[in-house]
Amino acid sequence: MTTAVSRSLKRHPIALGVLLFLILLVLLFDWNWLRHPVERYISNKTERTFTLGHLDVDLGFPTVVRLTDVYFSNADWGRKEPMGKAGQVEFSVSLPSLLSDKIFIPRLAVSDAEVVMELAKDGRRNWRLSEPDDTSPGRARIGSLAVNDTRLRFYHYGKNLEVAVDVDTFDPKAQVETRDADAKPENASFTTRYAIHGKYNDADFAGEAIAGDTLTFQESGTPFPLKGYLEAGTTRFDVDGQIADVVNLSAIDARMKIRGETLANLYPFILLPLPASPPYALEGHLKMDGNRYTMDELRGKIGSSDVTGSGTYEKREPRPLLTANLNSDLLDVTDLGPLIGVSKKHDGATPPVSQSDTQTRATAKAKDKATQTRLLPTQQFQPERFKAIDAAFDLNASKLEVPGKLPLDSLKVSLRLKDGVLKLEPFNVGLGDGAVIARITLDASGEPIKADAVIDVKQVRLSRLLPASDKVAPSTGTLGGRISLRGTGSSVAEFAAKADGQISAAVSRGRVSNLIDAASGLNGGKVIALLAGGDEQITLRCGAALFDVKQGKGTSTLFVVDTEETQVLGDGGFDLAAERINFTLAPEPKNPGFLSARTPLNIHGSFLSPQFDLEKKPLVARAVGAAALAVIAAPLAALIPFIETGPGEDTDCSKVWSKVPAARAGTTGGK
Repeated sequence: MTTAVSRSLKRHPIALGVLLFLILLVLLFDWNWLRHPVERYISNKTERTFTLGHLDVDLGFPTVVRLTDVYFSNADWGRKEPMGKAGQVEFSVSLPSLLSDKIFIPRLAVSDAEVVMELAKDGRRNWRLSEPDDTSPGRARIGSLAVNDTRLRFYHYGKNLEVAVDVDTFDPKAQVETRDADAKPENASFTTRYAIHGKYNDADFAGEAIAGDTLTFQESGTPFPLKGYLEAGTTRFDVDGQIADVVNLSAIDARMKIRGETLANLYPFILLPLPASPPYALEGHLKMDGNRYTMDELRGKIGSSDVTGSGTYEKREPRPLLTANLNSDLLDVTDLGPLIGVSKKHDGATPPVSQSDTQTRATAKAKDKATQTRLLPTQQFQPERFKAIDAAFDLNASKLEVPGKLPLDSLKVSLRLKDGVLKLEPFNVGLGDGAVIARITLDASGEPIKADAVIDVKQVRLSRLLPASDKVAPSTGTLGGRISLRGTGSSVAEFAAKADGQISAAVSRGRVSNLIDAASGLNGGKVIALLAGGDEQITLRCGAALFDVKQGKGTSTLFVVDTEETQVLGDGGFDLAAERINFTLAPEPKNPGFLSARTPLNIHGSFLSPQFDLEKKPLVARAVGAAALAVIAAPLAALIPFIETGPGEDTDCSKVWSKVPAARAGTTGGK
C-alpha cells in the first residue's frame, strides 16, 4: 500500500506540494494572527468586549489553546466591572465534542486572574457566552480546573449569597501544572490554599482551606481533597475529606465539626428557627448523595448535655427538608433554655434569649433584662422563618438534670414543621413517676399566627412533688389535669392574652402532711405543735379545680380541697394579659383548736410577686398574736395570724369528680 501511495504522489506532484505546504503551515502558523478576528467574533457574539494579548494553539488530541492578558467585560445587567481578566488561561478541547451538543473541556488552567460570577434572581448567569437572557444549561462541560494567584467573586442574588475566594498555589510543582492544560490531575497532597469571606442571608462568614491543585468537576476517579474551616460570628465549621464533583457538590465524604455560642446563630445557614442554647460542639461524618446531605455518627454536647444521633438535609422544592433523630443519656433541662422557659440564673423569670435572635447568649441575656418584669415570654415569632424550611426533629432523653427539686425524669419530643405549620406532638416529659403530655401547634401559614395547646398531666405522684423531710411527713396520692388553650398572637404572651379554653386539675384519694393541712386551715396552734413534736399523715379525701378561660381571663368555676381535718374552698380568677391574680381561699377547719382561723385568705398581685392578705375584719387586737407567731414560724406567719372558730363539713367527693371528668381521667392515666 505504501508503494501505491508513493507512486500516486509521483504522478501528482502538485498534490504532494499542497500536502507539504499544509503541514508546514500548521507547524509554522502564527496563531496570534487570528487574535483580532477572534476578539471581534466573541465580542459580536456575546455583545461584550473581549480582548487578548496573545493567542497560541497546539493541535492534537486534545487540542490545547493558550491565551494571555485576557479581558472580558460583564453582562449589561451585572456589576460595572469586568467579568474576568487573567494573565494566562490554558484549556484543552476535545475536537469530536465540537460536533455535539456539549463541548467538553478536559482541563482549564488559570493564573493571575480576577473573575466575577453573578446569578440573577430570574436565573440569568453572566458567564453565559450565547444569548444574554438564556437560562438553559450551558453547552460547555469542564473536566477539571487548576488555579493560581486568582480571586473569584460569586454573587447569587436569589439566595442572598456573596462570596470571595482568593486562590494561591504554594507547591512549586503544582504552580507549573496550573499553567499546563495537559497536566494530569493527581491531588496526592495539599498544594493550594483558599482564603474565603462573604455573606449569606446577611450573616458574615470567613475561612481558609487547603486542597489539591485540581478541582475535579466530573467523575474522573480522582477525588478532590479538602481540609479547612469556616467561621460566622461565634460559629465555626471544620471539614476534612474529599469531593468528587465540585460543580454539583456530589460524592462528598468528610468529617465535619461545628461549634458555637448558640444554636440560634445557625438560622441564616440552615433556615431552621432553633432556640438559643448554651455553647455547643458537635461532630459527625458528612456524606452527600445527589441533593441529600447525611450526617451520621453525630455526637457532641449542647451545654452540659450529651447528644448522639443522625440528621439529613435535602434540597427540594418548594423548600428544603431537615430531619434529625437525637438521643441524650443525660439532658440538662436548662440547656433547652427558651424552648421551655427555664433559666439557670433567672429561676422562673423570662427566658434569657429569644429563639429568633441570632446573637451570643451573653448579648441576649443583657437584652432580655428589660423584660424580666413579665413571666410569659414576649419575644416575637417571625412567621417567615416558619415558611423557610420543612423539618422533622425527634429528641429522646433518658434522664433529665433539673434545677431545684422538680421531679422531671425523661423527655421525648417530636417536632414537625411543614408549610409554615409547626407541631410538637408529642412533647412528653416524665414528672413524678407520671407524665406531662403536650400537643402544641403553631400555624404561621397566615396572619396572625394561630396557636393551639393541649397539655395533659397524668398519674403524677404527690410523694414526688411534696417530698418528706425531718419536719414534714410524706404525702401520697395522684395528681392529674389538663390545660387546653387556643388563640392567636405573635408571641407567647400575646397568645396567652387572647386565649380561650379551660384549665382543670384534680387529686385522687391519698394522704398528705398534717403540717400542710394545718397551714391551709390556718390552724396556728396545730402548726406550732407539729413543728415541736413531729408531723404525721392525714387522709386527703379529694381536691379539684376548674377555670374557664376567655380572652386571657380565667374564672374559677370550682375549687375545693378536702381532708379529714380541713375543707378549703376557693373563688376568683386571673388575667394572663396583665399577668395578675385575684383569688380567695376560704378554709373551714373541721376540728377547731387554739389559734385556728376561718378568715378567708386573699391572693392578689402579679404572677411574679403575688401578695397574701387576710380579708379585713374588726380583729385588730388579734394582730398581736400574728406578730408573736412570726417569731416561731416566720414562713407560715402570713397564714395563721388571726384566731377564729367554726365548723367545717366533709365534701361530697362524688359530686366533685362528676364536675371534672377530664381532670379525673388525668389522675388515672385515661384508663
